[in-house]
Amino acid sequence: MLRNYKPLCEAIEKYRNNNVYPFHTPGHKGGRGADKTLLTLMGEKALASDVSLMSELDDIHNPKGCLQEAQNLAAQLYGADVTFFAPNGTTGAIHAMLLGTLAPGDKVLVPRNAHSSVIGGLILGGLRPVYVVPEYSLELSLSLQVKVSAIAEAFAIHEDISAVLVTSPNYYGMTADLPAIAKIAHEHNALLLVDEAHGAHLGFSQKLPASALQCGADAVAQSTHKLLGALTQSSMLHIKGERLVREQVAAAMSLVTTTSPNYLLLASLDCARSQMATEGKLLVEHAIKAANKLRIALAKIPQLKVVDNRIIGQGGVAGLDSTKVMVNVRELGVTGVYVGDELRQSGIAVELVDRDNILFLLTYADDNQEIDEIIGKIVLLFMTLVASQKKVIAQTNYNLPLPRQVLLPRVAFYAAKKECLFKEAMGEICAESISFYPPGIPIIVPGEELTEEIIMYCQELKAAGIPVSGPKDSDLESIQVVKK
Repeated sequence: MLRNYKPLCEAIEKYRNNNVYPFHTPGHKGGRGADKTLLTLMGEKALASDVSLMSELDDIHNPKGCLQEAQNLAAQLYGADVTFFAPNGTTGAIHAMLLGTLAPGDKVLVPRNAHSSVIGGLILGGLRPVYVVPEYSLELSLSLQVKVSAIAEAFAIHEDISAVLVTSPNYYGMTADLPAIAKIAHEHNALLLVDEAHGAHLGFSQKLPASALQCGADAVAQSTHKLLGALTQSSMLHIKGERLVREQVAAAMSLVTTTSPNYLLLASLDCARSQMATEGKLLVEHAIKAANKLRIALAKIPQLKVVDNRIIGQGGVAGLDSTKVMVNVRELGVTGVYVGDELRQSGIAVELVDRDNILFLLTYADDNQEIDEIIGKIVLLFMTLVASQKKVIAQTNYNLPLPRQVLLPRVAFYAAKKECLFKEAMGEICAESISFYPPGIPIIVPGEELTEEIIMYCQELKAAGIPVSGPKDSDLESIQVVKK
């Protein structure tokens, strides 16, 4: 069947089986010169398949053969007009999405729950961000989604917005009301761009929210590796409709993509597409089944707040991806970081921890013989924490206001800088982004004013053991600011 056809994979396998002697890159020459440890890690076939830009394998910058076939099949599956494979990850896809649809100086509406890669795209493109603050849950200490009314209000103030960029679903599986947002954007001749990094599996089951393309998005960046079967760093960029110029998006994609793409990553995208084309509905059902087992088991523990469909309708949340199991642990009297460490000591690693929450990410691969035993271990650990009767930790619950933008991100990025103590940086203009990863959502970006509240918030998260991402000094003792 055509759905099971893997043109890129077949081309790679054919080249490998031809036993051609490689007077070309990569230097390990099909594994002949590979370090023994690397050979053990990857295996002989994988290294023999680590091929270069041979004519039989097509050119990602001007695909006309097997790679173009693979991308066309992906576009058919996801309902796109054109799909680009993104071996530089979704960061590269987001950069290409912004650079390929907007021009320097254009205004783009950006919710502050956007990933740090979006800020990178703003800097690269010289774009003018119009920020909108997503709704916040004091009960869960989580950012939810951006309300449709907030989008409408932004257009009322800034009629010249060229695009709206929305993260949907967010890291926690909560989707925005994309059909309504698409309607508003298109009525104002603006594009709807969606960071759907955590939604490559959406659209394959009516039990999950619809995909962004199904909701009217013009361009969508997906992390095919996050919840499907592609290798880490393998993503896709989909475009649909006549509101954007396909050739410009293709040029931007070429601009930010390596000239030496890893064909193992590209082949994994071909395989993941084929897997979803032939078994997608069944695989997503397996993921939902596994996640529901865990969610039901954890919901029986009164001290835990498990996010479920009751969140829909709150704070701009239009839908919930139930394969994400988000658990608030505040009433246990411990931090999410502490629980994550305890789980790791038990041989279980989770997707995300923050001060009050932990996130379990489940896929079709989790509907296996191990899952009941693993869920039992998780429940036992939580029950042990309940029995310990720890005193609830009094914590400041911050819903940070939008920082004041003094300079455009690009201007601040290239401005003369100085270094100052972070604790004494109040009133300075930040010259670098500060995020805590995961989820990698910036608390402050270049060009914004550092306030006492922001400094205190960052110090509290750092004290809780959450890793800092972005600043030159990852200990947050010092910070780069714009020299006045």
